[in-house]
Amino acid sequence: MALDDIRTPFGEVKKTLGGAATYAGIAASIFTKVGVIAVVGKDFPEEHIRFLNGKGIDTRGVKFAEGRTFRWSAYYEYDMAQAHTLKTELNVFSGFSPEVPDGFSGAGHVFLANIDPKLQMHVLGQMRDARFTALDTMNFWIGRSRQRLTEAIGKVDAVFINDAELRQLCGTHSLVKAAKHVLRMGPEFVVVKKGEHGALLFSAEGAFSAPAFPLEDVIDPTGAGDSFAGAAMGWLAKSGGADEKQVRKAVIYGTAVASFNAEHFGAGKLRGLTIEEVEERVRRLAELSRFE
Repeated sequence: MALDDIRTPFGEVKKTLGGAATYAGIAASIFTKVGVIAVVGKDFPEEHIRFLNGKGIDTRGVKFAEGRTFRWSAYYEYDMAQAHTLKTELNVFSGFSPEVPDGFSGAGHVFLANIDPKLQMHVLGQMRDARFTALDTMNFWIGRSRQRLTEAIGKVDAVFINDAELRQLCGTHSLVKAAKHVLRMGPEFVVVKKGEHGALLFSAEGAFSAPAFPLEDVIDPTGAGDSFAGAAMGWLAKSGGADEKQVRKAVIYGTAVASFNAEHFGAGKLRGLTIEEVEERVRRLAELSRFE
């Protein structure tokens, strides 16, 4: 969980609610009950906690620590696919050791957002009855903690990763070869996030391609990947299944929610998003690829 300063060609916001756990949690809460584990500083506004609680998100796992909240400052140019980081301040996050509260350890679905793979494994080790687990990662951990990341990948059911990160992890330009390489590490599914070009799902059964929803206005893509993963996990929890067919549907629902995320600064568009709006966009996504 973070406080972000974001500037795009369409405006600017400061100290807006951000962070991978925030975006993923809000997106998942559209479909199911959610508990979030994170750390914030004493400067973190209580209004954000009240907002998350209002979405039905259990924040007992959010620790208030002495110091300042994780801060991220960045800007986008008209190529909204690339965020240009101006400053990253780890603050209280630098000493974070996540602990799973009572009542969380029996969760059926667990999403390990983008943090040190050592911490991802620490959380996973505290979960008792998880039926479906997934992790996200980034180039920083691929470069700094490749061995630990490989170990973590081998312990989950699905991996969410963008195309550039997948190529970096596997040392090949071919996404198909790279995805097969990750599948051999142990997970059943590899979900490749391709931003405005949609997403790819790889499994032992083959590949599935999901289109991106064509938006007239992309205001701020921050958190879209986390919203995508959170919504996919939330939908899987709601559906109760995790086979190939259900995961393909989850990718489509994730795509729909992520498209709403990009239409407003921060998590603004997700705040009042309804399941009916998501279902309508899912229907329109289905029409994009339909041919007889």
